[in-house]
Amino acid sequence: MLNLIKTFIAILIFISGVALTTLNIYGEFQNIRTSVFFDDELRFNNDQPAEFQSTMSQLAKLEGESDLQFSKRVTKVIAAGLAHIHWERYEAEKFNQLIPIWENYFLYFMGKFSGIPEFKKYHFANYERSLERGIGICGDASMVLSQVLTNNNIMNNIITFPEHVVVSAKFDTQEKVFDPDFGVSLPFSPDEIMQSPSLVNDYYINAGYFDYDIKAFNRIYNNSFQRWDEVKHFITKKYYFEKFSYWLKWPLPILLTLIPILYFVRRNKV
Repeated sequence: MLNLIKTFIAILIFISGVALTTLNIYGEFQNIRTSVFFDDELRFNNDQPAEFQSTMSQLAKLEGESDLQFSKRVTKVIAAGLAHIHWERYEAEKFNQLIPIWENYFLYFMGKFSGIPEFKKYHFANYERSLERGIGICGDASMVLSQVLTNNNIMNNIITFPEHVVVSAKFDTQEKVFDPDFGVSLPFSPDEIMQSPSLVNDYYINAGYFDYDIKAFNRIYNNSFQRWDEVKHFITKKYYFEKFSYWLKWPLPILLTLIPILYFVRRNKV
């Protein structure tokens, strides 16, 4: 009877391993980005995200480009690469906010069963996955920019104001703020903006935003802010969980497949 139970468990483990391996292979041929974004699904006009590969190709530093020039340019590139959807209107599955099981079964099960809201509508820590999905809010765009700057040896901070997230970086001794959610570069430090929010007005107006947007930015920036040392500090637990889950998603099913095979081989030798 005991051997029968062990055999049954071994078969279940083997099936689980094969199923997860199959899911992983299937996921390699899937696109996490929704193929079409309809206008009524987007919060802003003309907000279709640029193609993923096109966006990624523009994140490389150009020959002769200074750190400041690069930071300004990629701020616009990232803004163009992420669409703003009406998050609240749709089920989490519609835009793959709930990570599909074929993309990462750890993140899927966390979103489906943990009851933790940030996993149900997940924001990627990894900037390439975020851009590949093609949707985001200010926190997503700022995490993308922060990692792109870090990859190019530009020290930066993620800056959180109430209701908005931006990135700051120092060039020589002058700190500047970049808003990759809206594609706007601001030649002021976070402290300067907090003390005089109207400093930002012309920069957002020149980027095509309207009076009601400016009033919102003035209200947001007229608050104290918090400074984070890049993404690992900004979302520490989720950053490492995501990293670990993508690292483990292949070895685990392989292990689940091999363990029963080894069990049956040893049993047959006895």
